[in-house]
Amino acid sequence: MKEKFDRLSAEFSRITTQRYSTSFSLGIRFLDKKLHEPIYAIYGFVRLADEIVDSFHDYNKPYLLEEFKKDCFEAIENGISLNPILNSFQQVVRDYKIDHQLIHTFLRSMEMDLEMQTYSEEKYQEYILGSAQVVGLMCLYVFAEGNLNLYYQLMPSAMKLGSAFQKINFLRDIGADYLYLNRTYFPEVDLENFTEADKKKIEQKIQEEFEEALQGIKKLPDSSRRGVFLAYQYYRQLFEKIKLATACSIFSKRFRVSNARKMVLLFDVLIKNKMNLI
Repeated sequence: MKEKFDRLSAEFSRITTQRYSTSFSLGIRFLDKKLHEPIYAIYGFVRLADEIVDSFHDYNKPYLLEEFKKDCFEAIENGISLNPILNSFQQVVRDYKIDHQLIHTFLRSMEMDLEMQTYSEEKYQEYILGSAQVVGLMCLYVFAEGNLNLYYQLMPSAMKLGSAFQKINFLRDIGADYLYLNRTYFPEVDLENFTEADKKKIEQKIQEEFEEALQGIKKLPDSSRRGVFLAYQYYRQLFEKIKLATACSIFSKRFRVSNARKMVLLFDVLIKNKMNLI
């Protein structure tokens, strides 16, 4: 029966999430248990597409991504895929009635990583929309659990949170992206002469987006608020470390939050949740 294969597929998505992101996995554990598998499925889908464009350098990446895209929408239409990650993802898309345009927009951002090296302001905004903001909106469909009024109310905050997370990732990975993948995401920034002023301008925008995103986090249902707030706190901690670094040093060091610090953040979220501070 298909139920056994669906359980196996969900397990694939969970393992994929845990292997690639201990931080994201920790945030999922703070969600209500009923939300675990859907969010694992979304992450597994996103991670697999990202792997194609970031890692499979010895293969025909445009072909692989196009096949992945075709298989994805066939899975959604048919209600099944022999690829366990896609099988898990299509079930979430169908169960939560996720807008297919979000998936198209995400995959377009993956295609941009195959063809773009230097981003204009317009392309930068398009990339952030596809690579981060619509992923947050897919998750919001799950968090809202069918309440479209809540979904549309929290859309702007979810998009701000996704944008802030992505820009922090850009800063954290700026050296690897530029030196090894030949990518320059930030528009009108000369990475050969990256200045403190350039860095502070980017950080100011991230700070503004964090503040707007927090207002939306506070309005999430109990089932998801604590887990999303933990992810928010993790990225805020990572952001603070990057802000303390010089513009030059972020090219040679990949910043991370230690496991010990993650535990501190975890207990901080538990206490704030207990005191109704989030």
